[in-house]
Amino acid sequence: MIYFVRHGQTVWNVENKICGATDSPLTEYGRKQAAETAENIKKKQIKADEILYSPLSRAKDTAAIISEICGIPMREEKRLFEQNFGKYESTPRDGKEFKEAKKQFLCRYDGRESMFQLAQRIYNLLDDLKADGRNYILVAHNGIARVVHSYFYEMTNDEYAAFGIKNCEIREYSFQ
Repeated sequence: MIYFVRHGQTVWNVENKICGATDSPLTEYGRKQAAETAENIKKKQIKADEILYSPLSRAKDTAAIISEICGIPMREEKRLFEQNFGKYESTPRDGKEFKEAKKQFLCRYDGRESMFQLAQRIYNLLDDLKADGRNYILVAHNGIARVVHSYFYEMTNDEYAAFGIKNCEIREYSFQ
C-alpha cells in the first residue's frame, strides 16, 4: 500500500507561484496542516513501515512532523524531488503558457527534466516499492502526485496536466 501526502502550504503557494525545484519553505499554516494530517493518519489507523520524503525542505519538514506524531521512521528518497520547471518557476501557477507546457510531455523546460523523464524516475521508484512489499507514506509535491496517480489510473493527457491535490491531502493507492 502506498499513501501519498503532498507537503503543507508554502510561502510560494500563498503567493500563487510555481515552486518546482525551488525550495520554498512551509508557512506556519503548512506546519499546522502537517500536524493535522498526522492526527488524521492516526485516526484512520493508517499503518506504514516508513515515510519516504523529497529532499526539498517543504516535504522534509512535513514528513518530520508526521513522523514525530505518528512514530513512523522516515528516510529521504531523492527520486521524490519535484520536477524542475525552469523558466516557469516563480511564475503564476495558473499561467496560460505553463498550463499548455504541462501538456507537452517531451518539453524539458529549457534543458530541465521532461514529463517522460519524471515519469520514468517515479515509475521506477514505485516498481521498487511494489517489489519490496511494505507500506509507505510518500511525502512529496503536486507534480509527483500527478505521476503517482498516473501509475495507478489511466489518464488522458488533459486529465494528467490538470490533476492536482491539496496541501497535506492524503491519497491511498494499492498495488493490488
